[in-house]
Amino acid sequence: MNLTAILVLAAGTYAFRVAGPLLRDRLRLSDRVRDLMSTAATVMLFALVATSTLTKGQGFAGFALPAGVLVGAVAAWRRAPFVVVVVLAAATTALLRLAGVD
Repeated sequence: MNLTAILVLAAGTYAFRVAGPLLRDRLRLSDRVRDLMSTAATVMLFALVATSTLTKGQGFAGFALPAGVLVGAVAAWRRAPFVVVVVLAAATTALLRLAGVD
């Protein structure tokens, strides 16, 4: 990637990020639209987690990775510290892969 493309992408990213605070007072959204945007953000985040958990390359990621994510989700739901959540998820995935579960 050449320097021009990098600079154009950087400027576009910066402009996109600064547009929010600059347009906050000019744009009025109804409560329904705000609720829909909040729901859409949650759905998009869930879709990202689901695709990165269940797929690897072009195929299924196996059962070890989703099991690790599930253990991490349960630990987070039980309000475990973040480090504990990450270690539990990684350990679960690693132990299952060590045991031959792919």
